[in-house]
Amino acid sequence: MAVSTTFSGAKLDTLLPKCSSFSRSSSNSTHLSVFGKNRKTFIHRGVIRCNGSNSASSDVIVKIDGDSSNAITLSALEQLKTSAADRYTKERSSIVVIGLSVHTAPVEMREKLAIPEAEWPRAIAELCSLNHIEEAAVLSTCNRMEIYVVALSQHRGVKEVTEWMSKTSSVPVSELCEHQFLLYNKDATQHLFEVSAGLDSLVLGEGQILAQVKQVVKVGQGVNGFGRNISGLFKHAITVGKRVRTETNIAAGAVSVSSAAVELAFMKLPEASHHNARMLVIGAGKMGKLVIKHLVAKGCTKMVVANRTEERVSAIREELKDVEIIYKPLSEMLTCAGEADVIFTSTASENPLFLKDHVMDLPPAIPDVGSCRFFIDISVPRNVGSCVSDLESAKVYNVDDLKEVVAANKEDRLRKAMEAHAIIAEESKQFEAWRDSLETVPTIKKLRAYAERIRLAELEKCLGKMGDDISKKTRRAVDDLSRGIVNKLLHGPMQHLRCDGSDSRTLSETLENMHALNRMFSLETEISVLEQKIRAKVEQNQKDI
Repeated sequence: MAVSTTFSGAKLDTLLPKCSSFSRSSSNSTHLSVFGKNRKTFIHRGVIRCNGSNSASSDVIVKIDGDSSNAITLSALEQLKTSAADRYTKERSSIVVIGLSVHTAPVEMREKLAIPEAEWPRAIAELCSLNHIEEAAVLSTCNRMEIYVVALSQHRGVKEVTEWMSKTSSVPVSELCEHQFLLYNKDATQHLFEVSAGLDSLVLGEGQILAQVKQVVKVGQGVNGFGRNISGLFKHAITVGKRVRTETNIAAGAVSVSSAAVELAFMKLPEASHHNARMLVIGAGKMGKLVIKHLVAKGCTKMVVANRTEERVSAIREELKDVEIIYKPLSEMLTCAGEADVIFTSTASENPLFLKDHVMDLPPAIPDVGSCRFFIDISVPRNVGSCVSDLESAKVYNVDDLKEVVAANKEDRLRKAMEAHAIIAEESKQFEAWRDSLETVPTIKKLRAYAERIRLAELEKCLGKMGDDISKKTRRAVDDLSRGIVNKLLHGPMQHLRCDGSDSRTLSETLENMHALNRMFSLETEISVLEQKIRAKVEQNQKDI
C-alpha cells in the first residue's frame, strides 16, 4: 500500500506529544521507520509502504534513521487520544481514493473486489455508515476497483474503508495492503482526472472509461452519500475527460479494451486464417457490441453471437446490415464454441462460463488455426476459468494480456499524453480552488447563528420592556426590524466570504477574511464541524445497533 505524504517536524510534535527526549532533524522532513507487532512500515519522503497483518498492535516503536538510541515505545491509543482534539480542530475533511487497478493488482484479486453497478448505491450507503466517512463513490470496471470518499479523518477513514473492502470481498487486509494504493486530496483529484482522460488506462486514451465515470454520476444522483464534494469531483472529471480528448485528439488511433482484444486475436491467429477464422462472441452488451464492430472493421463478414435474449443482437444486426450476424441463445453456447476458432467472452456472469471439462469435450480445432482454440476473455469476473489454460488445445487470454497490443503507436500517444497532463494540472487547480472556497461555508453558518442568537436575545429584552399588551402587528414589525438590521450588517462580511474559486487572488483574500472573522467573533471556539459530524455519525450508528 503506497500513499503520498510528507512528515514534517511539526507533524512529529503532534505524533509524539509526550516525548521530551525526541531529537528532530534540522531538515524539513524526517525519515522514520515504524515497527509494531506483525507490522513494519517504512516512511520515506513522499511514500509510505506498509506490510502487515490484520491483527492489531497496542504498541508502536518509532525509530529515527541514523539514531537507534532514540527508539521510543508509545501506546497507539494514547497517541490518538492526545492528538484528537488538535486534529479535529485543524484538519478539514479529505478526499481519499483507495483502490486497485490493472497496474497494481492481478485480475484474480480485482474480480474478488469487483462491485456490480446495481450494487453501487448499497456500497455507498454502507461506506457512509462508517464513523469517519461522509461521502463516497464506487468506480468498478474490468481494469480497476476504486473507492472515492470524503474522510473526516484520513487515517481512521482509510482503516475503516480497507476493513470494509476486506469484509465484502473476503480478502485479508494484509493481502489488500500488498496491492492497493492510497491517494489524498490533490493527488486523488489528479488521479481521477487522469483516469477520466484515459491516461491511466491499459490502452492509453481509450474512451470507454469516460462513459464509466459518467455512469458513476448517473447512478449516484439521489443517493445519500454521493455528496457535494464527490459529486463535484466526478462532474469535473467528466469535463476534464472531454476537454483532453477534444484538445489533444488522444483518442485518435487509441483503442478500447474491446478493440485491443480483437487486435490480440488477430496477432495470435495464423495470418492465413484471418479471413476464414470462425468467430463467436458471447454477450451482446456494450463490450460485446464493440467487439463485433471491431471484428467488422478487421474485415470479418460473418459471426455467431450468443446472448441471453435476441433483442440486442437484432439491434446490432440492424446497425450492421452488411454483416451476417447469427443469433444463438446461451443454452447453445457450448455447441457454438465447438464450431468456433476464436471465442470472445464479455458477460456480467459472476461464475465462469467455461471450465476445463467443458473445453476438453469440445471438438478439436481446425488445422488452419494451428489446431488450437482461442478464448479472449475481457470480463471481470472472468468468464473463462484459469484451469482452461492447462489444456494444450486451448489458449486463454484475459484483460491483463492486452498489454501486448498497447505497445503499438505508443510514442504518438505519449506525446499527446504530455499535452493532456498540462490540461489536467490546470483543471486540478480550478477544482482545488472551488473546494477551498467551500471552506468558508462553516464560518458563514456560524456567523449567521452567532448573529441570530444576539438578535433573539435582544428582541426578547425589547418585547419584555414593551409589555404584554402590544399587538401581534407590532411584535411582527419589531421582529422584522431586528432581522433587517442584522441582514444589512451581515451583508458586507458575507459578500467577502463568498467566491467562486476561479480567481486565486480573490480566494486568498476570502480565506484571510474567514480567519479574521473567526478571530473577531471567537467562532473557532465552537466545536469543530468535523467533530460535530463524527459525533453525530457515532450516535446514529449506536442507535442502529
